[in-house]
Amino acid sequence: MTAADWINRSVSLIAGDKKALKVPPAPANASGIATKKLVDAPPTGRTTRERLNATLRQKEEALSPRVLRRTLEELRAIVDPQVSEVEGGRRAKGVAGWYASATLDERRDMWLLMSEEFVADASKTMLAQAQFAAAVGTPDQAVAEVRYRRATVSPRRRLLQRFSAFPEGIRFLVELRADMLPHLKADKRLQALDVEMEYMFSTWFDVGFLDLRRISWDSPASLIEKLIKYEAVHDIKSWSDVKNRLDSDRRCYGFFHPRLPDDPLIFVEVALIDDIAQSITPLLDESADAADLNKATTAIFYSISNTQGGLRGVSFGDSLIKRVVETLKDEFPKLKTFATLSPIPGFRSWLGKNAGGMLEKLDDKARTALGRAVGFEPPSSGHFLGALDDVLTLPAKSPVRLMLMRCAAHYLGQALNDGKPVDAVARFHLGNGARVERLNWAGDPSPKGVKQSYGLMVNYLYDLRRLDKHRSLLAQGKIPVSGEVEDLYI
Repeated sequence: MTAADWINRSVSLIAGDKKALKVPPAPANASGIATKKLVDAPPTGRTTRERLNATLRQKEEALSPRVLRRTLEELRAIVDPQVSEVEGGRRAKGVAGWYASATLDERRDMWLLMSEEFVADASKTMLAQAQFAAAVGTPDQAVAEVRYRRATVSPRRRLLQRFSAFPEGIRFLVELRADMLPHLKADKRLQALDVEMEYMFSTWFDVGFLDLRRISWDSPASLIEKLIKYEAVHDIKSWSDVKNRLDSDRRCYGFFHPRLPDDPLIFVEVALIDDIAQSITPLLDESADAADLNKATTAIFYSISNTQGGLRGVSFGDSLIKRVVETLKDEFPKLKTFATLSPIPGFRSWLGKNAGGMLEKLDDKARTALGRAVGFEPPSSGHFLGALDDVLTLPAKSPVRLMLMRCAAHYLGQALNDGKPVDAVARFHLGNGARVERLNWAGDPSPKGVKQSYGLMVNYLYDLRRLDKHRSLLAQGKIPVSGEVEDLYI
């Protein structure tokens, strides 16, 4: 997010813009100490300001007015302009200690205080905005812009900076945001704090401050345990499983931040082989011999996992892939092909809603063949989807299997939402300049793979000479695909 974007969003919040910011929910981080369930219902009852001015606590409120006022005083003491950074950090550490033992509802009260009581002065902000608008195109524009930017800086930013001052402060803030993210939709009062944290994190976790480190079997056991914990694509089932993923023909790299030195923020698992992989099964086969690195021409990125839910919205995955490609090319000059073997996590859900529309695209010949295969002519979406119940048993020439592949090709290569690919994994790789290279039948026959995408997987190809061209096509609303995938279009 640019500074200008943040200013516009902040001013909208200050001015009371009723348009809800679209912030996707995130899985809660396992800071794991909360003992009371937070009810995700629209905020009712008294406002934070009314509670601060009250004497008695109402039944549904977590903190009493007295404790709420004391918590606010402690937060304000952190940003007291009369205290040093060191003292402010010490006070912030004390509040963080209270937070660690608080229930989830009590934590929400603190989020609300941080979000609602540390705001920029609305009158100064609107005045500076009007002065800036009037100064545009005049010699005073630059000075007016500086005043505008300063007016929109809230005390909340100073508060976050003071929390970051003590050694575990950044970790605390990341976990606090992870706690909060799942509840933004239910309580929009928290969104001002979320926007501020996302902006600050984008600065603190800029890729220029991150270290790329290889994770190997010789790494500390505590670090390898983090791989097992955070692996989000293909679950690691045992120590022999993780050892296989760190074998001589594999590489694993992660980005690390100096303030979170023992936690990879994101990591990627790579297999070095002699061709583009069609299935995850041999890559995860613990009994398979390691590939001959002298014959390796292809690097397959088969798992990319973010580890910190609190860093949602902070993008460094594309930089990770670029850095890893450069590192691999230096170590293995024979590598010529860089591709992924990726899941298609949204496909099955999408097909359940769009199967009827896809059937309407078929010509008479294809519709008749499909109808005969499912035992009903003309076939409905229910007949087609029902025929996929035992999808992995479908023979190679089955019209049902062909139709499924054609639907997947459409989903990855033609389905757009606001000009972007509908699939989250596709958006990531295509946004980095890759293209949809190949669909793989039974690429992931695991229960998870079948549940997500009927077992289909996809290869995204990173052609280093055409990354900019592919990004340009995507910006025009055209998804770059190979001829093989394009031939599957209905």
